[in-house]
Amino acid sequence: MTQQTQNNPGFIRRLWRWFWGPTARFGWGAILVIGGICGILFWGGFNWAMEASNSPKFCMSCHEMADNVGQEWMKSSHYRNASGVRATCADCHVPKAWGPKLIRKIRATNELYHHFAGTISSPEEFHAHRAEMAERVWASMRASDSRECRNCHSEHAMDFEAQSARSREKMVPGIEEGKTCIDCHMGIAHRLPPRDD
Repeated sequence: MTQQTQNNPGFIRRLWRWFWGPTARFGWGAILVIGGICGILFWGGFNWAMEASNSPKFCMSCHEMADNVGQEWMKSSHYRNASGVRATCADCHVPKAWGPKLIRKIRATNELYHHFAGTISSPEEFHAHRAEMAERVWASMRASDSRECRNCHSEHAMDFEAQSARSREKMVPGIEEGKTCIDCHMGIAHRLPPRDD
């Protein structure tokens, strides 16, 4: 503000009236306050829905997941293990960072389409499409350098001497060759589908 406007109480009064009364019903201040409250409620609800759709309960609410890969997960070391650390569906299939998470959620709408279209409504249909679905997940994991695996497993924190000889023989060269987790660890929480190669 210039010195002239600071000494001009009429300017401040006009600005104040403009802020609170641009229309007969609502002022800009009221519009901004109401808009802010609506924005906070929308943002909170949106984030709540994003997190709620990450729960195993949500994932298992579709029979395609509960009857097929969900049963496999519950028999895997990602579900029950000596350390008591459980990796859920979202830990392996949904990025933690907000932007990539949003992209993944948008892509998941394709899965909803196939659920409602009945593409994989029976175990036979699920298994007929299983290799194709697995290849899609593996390609996504390769593209992100197994980002979701690395949320829990860090090669820099691994004690290779504490691993079995077989694990050490595979892990160390694999890391040196630049392989990503999913190159060797397919089928860790789900059965491997039949493949043509």
